[in-house]
Amino acid sequence: MKKKFTSIRYMFIRSHLYILFLTTVLLLSILLSIHVLFEPEWLTVQSIFLFAILYVLIAFVLSVYSGFNHAGKSLKTKLDSLSVLITQFSNGNYQSSIKFMEAEDDGDELSRIGEELNELGSKLQNQVKSLQRMADEKADFAKSAHKAAVIEERQRIARDLHDAVSQQLFALTMMSEASVKQFDKNPVLAKKQMKEVAEAALQAQTEMRALLLHLRPVHLSGDSLPTGIHKLMDELKQKSQIQFNLNVDNNLKLTDAIEEHVFRIIQESLSNILRHANATEVDVEIFKKTNELFIHIQDNGKGFEVMKDSKRKTSYGLKTMRERSEELGGTFIIRSNPEEGTYIDIRIPC
Repeated sequence: MKKKFTSIRYMFIRSHLYILFLTTVLLLSILLSIHVLFEPEWLTVQSIFLFAILYVLIAFVLSVYSGFNHAGKSLKTKLDSLSVLITQFSNGNYQSSIKFMEAEDDGDELSRIGEELNELGSKLQNQVKSLQRMADEKADFAKSAHKAAVIEERQRIARDLHDAVSQQLFALTMMSEASVKQFDKNPVLAKKQMKEVAEAALQAQTEMRALLLHLRPVHLSGDSLPTGIHKLMDELKQKSQIQFNLNVDNNLKLTDAIEEHVFRIIQESLSNILRHANATEVDVEIFKKTNELFIHIQDNGKGFEVMKDSKRKTSYGLKTMRERSEELGGTFIIRSNPEEGTYIDIRIPC
């Protein structure tokens, strides 16, 4: 009820009644002044008050009628039309426009606002078309970039195979041949060398698993982020002796872009752990709080000095994870010390 009496029509009625009150007071003052000063016979106190009462009654009715049906109605119609148009714009319907009837379009301020809103709608519609055109161009560019990224990834994996697995297999071959030669001459030395062969074979196997992890699809293949990470963890549990602990909200809702980047970050971090950390336990925690996504990854591996070892092999993976986090507007923090494991904390606005 209170909101109703604050509408534009009642504002007009109150304005008219205020003018009526001032006019009545002014007329009474003038008439009473004439009566006191000149005392004309035709102007009596009774006639003054009779005139005032009739004037107030007639003016009150006319004020209410004029404010409710004429001026207030016209202005309310215009304001309602402008409000509907703004609502359409806020809902993304930029094709909407407003056109007052000839009786309403008298060139006042509200009519000019309506014309300016129509122009704004046209500009917004043109901007939407431009954005859609840019999106199409971006999609074409993404396809080309994807091809280039595939080639670059293949080259990187080929370098890793040559630098790591190939050299390890060569060393494995040399150690096994030396063990065979020492088998009859020095069984103790041969046994020691065979242990070294087993350790080298395990390291080569771990390195190969990490490289195979990179060959997984970059995208989630239609799965949600929690589902994709659960599948990744289950696969790694079957192929390694590391204990993986995952804590993620299965109802986590994120945009496709954030899900793809976060999945790739997790994939890269697990690959680094498999190849370099020599860890037995890994904890991954992903949760959303207010408007931020928090990612915490830690392992109990051998760790390293972050500043001193910035040029080691893990630096490429860490650089990639940092770039992906910053591309989403987030922050990437890594803490590690020798024999104290590694801790990664990522915060991404969403």
